[in-house]
Amino acid sequence: MDFIKKNSKGILLCLCIAVPAWFMGKKFPIIGGPIIAILAGMIITMFIKDKTPFAGGIKFTSKKILQWAVVLLGFGMNLGVIVETGVQSLPIIVSTITVSLVIAYVIHRLMKTPSKISTLIGVGSSICGGSAIAAAAPVIDADDEEIAQAISVIFFFNVLAALIFPSMGQVLGFSTVTGEAFGVFAGTAVNDTSSVTAAASTWDSMWSLGSQTLDTAVTVKLTRTLAIIPICLGLAFIRKRKEQKSEEGGSVSLKSIFPFFILFFIGASVITTIAVSAGIDPGVFSPIKELSKFFIILAMAAIGLNTNIVKLIKTGGKPLFMGFCCWTGITAVSLAAQHVMGIW
Repeated sequence: MDFIKKNSKGILLCLCIAVPAWFMGKKFPIIGGPIIAILAGMIITMFIKDKTPFAGGIKFTSKKILQWAVVLLGFGMNLGVIVETGVQSLPIIVSTITVSLVIAYVIHRLMKTPSKISTLIGVGSSICGGSAIAAAAPVIDADDEEIAQAISVIFFFNVLAALIFPSMGQVLGFSTVTGEAFGVFAGTAVNDTSSVTAAASTWDSMWSLGSQTLDTAVTVKLTRTLAIIPICLGLAFIRKRKEQKSEEGGSVSLKSIFPFFILFFIGASVITTIAVSAGIDPGVFSPIKELSKFFIILAMAAIGLNTNIVKLIKTGGKPLFMGFCCWTGITAVSLAAQHVMGIW
């Protein structure tokens, strides 16, 4: 009862933003529900004089429901399919993730960009956009404004990629007979699922390839998403070591550094894999995957409500430059790796 009294108003406010954002995201997939929700939250919060009655629910939504969204994301992971068809792209994925994280770290050191924002932009650019940011944010204890900053940067380059890459692929001479080359490119160089889907579907439409490009791109993208697991564990370990150095030192406790929602994410992936291997239709998990997407939109609404849009714009220059460098670095490495491997 205390939970309902403390959190119901804030959760209801987030739902009032998330539900229309969900439908608008379906209508405008290149923008996506999460971005619409976070922008709506930023605007609405400017007109709320006293957020005290909503604070508990907003905090619960931006923290706990964000973690639940990542757990449910695991039900979209058939590890068997990923291993079977995603292995070819693995060297490219490892290369792009590495270059993005290195670029983010170097720019953080050179330009004194806040460390948590730098981490979120590096992780979001290299793995899977908003989902990776959602997974990494609780691990490094990022606040809502830091999450909003990173999401905004990722969104900007998502839209650019979805609009530019199909024409760029044509200029670069990707095969128009098969969707494999452009599918691998979209799956490794575009960071968010919605934009990967948009770019790959555009290529399929341009050359009448059915869903060849889309199927390849989504599989590669799912393979990238698995990098959430080692990245989050690594970030948790680094954070704990920093905390202990700043205090009195000592050994690192596995229990204290382990982000347990990632364990549930793995469990969901294993359940999906076993079920599909046993002959169960993967479509059974579609409602859970949709719920995961809605939870991310719900959490983004809460994050928007806790974000000062004026401050976000004023401090956006350095993160935007970092996002640009990560984006161009990933694109260049993806193209170079494909060329070396003979895919393109």
